[in-house]
Amino acid sequence: MIAIGQINILEIVGADNTVFILSDGEKQFPILKSETALPLQIGDRIEVFAYTNKQGELTATVRKPFATVGQFAYLKVVDENSYGAFMDLGIGKDLFVPKKEQRWPLIKGRSYVVYIYLDEGNNHMVGSTKLRKFVSNEVTGLEENDEVDLLVYEETDLGYNAIINNEFVGLLYTNELFESIRLGNKRKGWIKKIYDDGKIDLSLQQQGYAHIINTKDIIMQKLVQRNGYIALGDKSSPEEIYQVFKISKKAFKKAIGALYKERLILVTDTEIKKV
Repeated sequence: MIAIGQINILEIVGADNTVFILSDGEKQFPILKSETALPLQIGDRIEVFAYTNKQGELTATVRKPFATVGQFAYLKVVDENSYGAFMDLGIGKDLFVPKKEQRWPLIKGRSYVVYIYLDEGNNHMVGSTKLRKFVSNEVTGLEENDEVDLLVYEETDLGYNAIINNEFVGLLYTNELFESIRLGNKRKGWIKKIYDDGKIDLSLQQQGYAHIINTKDIIMQKLVQRNGYIALGDKSSPEEIYQVFKISKKAFKKAIGALYKERLILVTDTEIKKV
């Protein structure tokens, strides 16, 4: 069965001067030869993105979209009218976001995180910025300290909300960030805490003892690179520490404390030295 709004592998079962005929063994539909730009022939199997055009007809392209149905994506608005906005999907066909699916008015030239779904009434791909409708409040398959994929979509008074593994929502706290974050950023993150009501706290740094081990390695590598000396210590600012190690001051102090106990470094308020 052909999955609309998804990548499909289909067979070329016919052709004329302008089109190839694709089939999944049950349904057939054309794809313009100009959409393939490949030396193809009948019997070949090709990977295509299937979608419905303005006329509601099934068609396809070999171009890869920025995202498929069922995914969240950071897309740019290329046009807008009284009915909604159109976002660049990367395939020549824009994604329509109706007014009723806009959490706030979408402005041409700006980018927003949207969820892509299939309108069951006409099989057209549609976008929505009302993201909470498409995430789960029942946290399953996640545990604290798990590494996850994040898509930052909204700034709040506390920090930044992010989509977790294309399924949940979590919060990155501003006071725990030591690097610039922008909407649309994709990052690796870690689950810091999961609450009974389904809320999730996130971190851009690994949690627990595993993080300390990793941080110790980072510090020792930097010491080797800098001939065994770095002008940072207990009294250094969080900004200075992050500039060199890309870690928080809290993580830095835990790691140098462990390295000192192992007699691998000497530490003062302003410097560390490799023993």
